[in-house]
Amino acid sequence: MSRIGRMPIAIPAGVTVDVAENNKVTVKGPKGTLERVLPSEMEITVEGAEVVVKRPNDLKKMKSLHGLTRTLINNMVVGVTQGYEKVLEVNGVGYKVAKQGKKLVLSLGYSHPVEMTDPEGVESVVDGANKIIIKGIDKEKVGQYAANIREKRAPEPYKGKGIKYADEVIRRKVGKTGKK
Repeated sequence: MSRIGRMPIAIPAGVTVDVAENNKVTVKGPKGTLERVLPSEMEITVEGAEVVVKRPNDLKKMKSLHGLTRTLINNMVVGVTQGYEKVLEVNGVGYKVAKQGKKLVLSLGYSHPVEMTDPEGVESVVDGANKIIIKGIDKEKVGQYAANIREKRAPEPYKGKGIKYADEVIRRKVGKTGKK
């Protein structure tokens, strides 16, 4: 059995989980509502104050979908209760970040400022001149938006300039040495 798949998901107070036909799961909580259509082969049931995911048979595909389905539902429950956030840091001389309404304006050493608009359901907050905090209830959207921002100027290994995650460690390289 899938160790993750068979664990029940506890539903905290103030959260409702509805399972419609075709395994359309709707999770409502204090921070908002999330909907997702999950694999129809999985058997998702709400038993009292927990959600249980069962698989129909032990085919390899069903085994792999079992843990995934359970984790996706758990991420939705955590999202509507606590929410998710990613912290990005901008390092480099002259690199800075500013917020204009729903737009994030990045000065990253290019000849023009890079502008990014916050997607639906995701909010970015600029903390100081070099910290971006991305918040939202959908883990996938928060992670994807953070990755898109990082992609605009990924950190380089010599001086560490660029946009990196706050918990990311950049492997540094030694530069060239001059001729003697």
